[in-house]
Amino acid sequence: MSDVMTVPRSRRNIELVLLLVALVVVCLANYLAGLDNEEAFGDYFYTQVLTLGLMGLFIHVVLRIRAKYADPIILPVVVTLNGIGLAMIHRLDFSSAAANPNFVPVAPSQVQWTGVAMAAAAVFLLLLRDHRLLRRFTYISLIVSAVLLLLPLTPLGLEINGARIWISVGIGTFQPGEIAKITLAIFFAGYLSTNRDLILLAGKKIGPLQLPRFRDLAPMAAAWLVSIGVLVFQRDLGSSVLFFGLFMVMIYVATSRVSWVLIGLAMIGVGVFVALELFPHVALRFDSWINAFDPEVYNRFPGGSAQVVQGMFGLANGGLVGTGLGEGRPDLVTYANSDMIVAALGEELGLIGLTAIVLLFVILVSRGIRAALGTKDGFGKLLACGLSFTIALQCFVVIGGITRLIPLTGLTTPFMSAGGSSLLANWLIVALLLLISETARRPAPTDPMKDSFPEPVGANGKPVRKRTSKEGTR
Repeated sequence: MSDVMTVPRSRRNIELVLLLVALVVVCLANYLAGLDNEEAFGDYFYTQVLTLGLMGLFIHVVLRIRAKYADPIILPVVVTLNGIGLAMIHRLDFSSAAANPNFVPVAPSQVQWTGVAMAAAAVFLLLLRDHRLLRRFTYISLIVSAVLLLLPLTPLGLEINGARIWISVGIGTFQPGEIAKITLAIFFAGYLSTNRDLILLAGKKIGPLQLPRFRDLAPMAAAWLVSIGVLVFQRDLGSSVLFFGLFMVMIYVATSRVSWVLIGLAMIGVGVFVALELFPHVALRFDSWINAFDPEVYNRFPGGSAQVVQGMFGLANGGLVGTGLGEGRPDLVTYANSDMIVAALGEELGLIGLTAIVLLFVILVSRGIRAALGTKDGFGKLLACGLSFTIALQCFVVIGGITRLIPLTGLTTPFMSAGGSSLLANWLIVALLLLISETARRPAPTDPMKDSFPEPVGANGKPVRKRTSKEGTR
């Protein structure tokens, strides 16, 4: 019997249905957030819904034109997360405005950044037809990353809350490190996909460990120095953890060698020890993590544990089902709309609601990994894995810090925390994952003549080479 060939389906209609479901969830969340303040159907409600709805449909149309086989789950999941984050930021604006009449609302600017970020993702999808073109810019991406990370140290840089990771762009502030995580992922993917064989085959083997050559160790040493440099000069513990973790997971995926992980963990241990001895702000973070409920540590400013403890009290107050949107007191936590938005969501949505949000992130990361497994080129596999891991690591670090599993680092929750640069970078990551998933799901071109008349094979199972007219007979 002949095999029945099935043509892969684009699944764009499924994406459209899920996108409409996501917009319904966003509408309900925003309605509940403004219900107690008699602004359930205020101007902000329509602005948010129209921005997410129109831009989401625009990206959907772009995918139908440019990448019709892209993953149909990624876009609806991200729209849902972005919309829930906007609703919570809007709800927190009410509490802050009630406590401080001079408070400037954050939600309107976050909606504007959402529109800009989604438009940038759509333009990215229109201009870049194939993710493999980025491999040409491997070393250019490294130079761009270095420039982006050095910008906050120039006169354009701004120091806010002890960290120098922002620059002034005239109309506001921008965090170049958010874009640097994408350019670093492109560099790592390009370098590792090109030099994978050298890294695997060269070097000495000591017992069960395959040690790389020093020249092959240079990229990991550079990543370690970048992480330490960000920690030293910019005082940003979260970004340093993110950059080094990104390279560790990508080199493990490229080589499958445990030795690289052990070397990386050793470097992390040395870096943590040196940072604790030399940098007071790192020592204060660890002290507020270990001795969070000590009254002296709790009341210390700066570097106290009040933010973490209040966030844990908020989570406890939410219980299983939460207090309801607009019914809690998440405004008691410092930076509730950015660093601690997970604690705010946990208080008002409860354990069930917070678990649903975490599962949405799990779905997003798993779809990115699935795209990596499906694509055939090594560069795409590494890039999709690195970008997916970036989102996963940010979520782990944020939730781990809020629940006191690890020290609080100051990273933002992807798509949900207030911050335009983080929102822009993460939507660009979504565009890249959609492109890679399109390559993975796209049906391979077939030659119908070749399928109808298969190439003859000999007794040994190898194809029989056809004799040309120029070849004679024995």
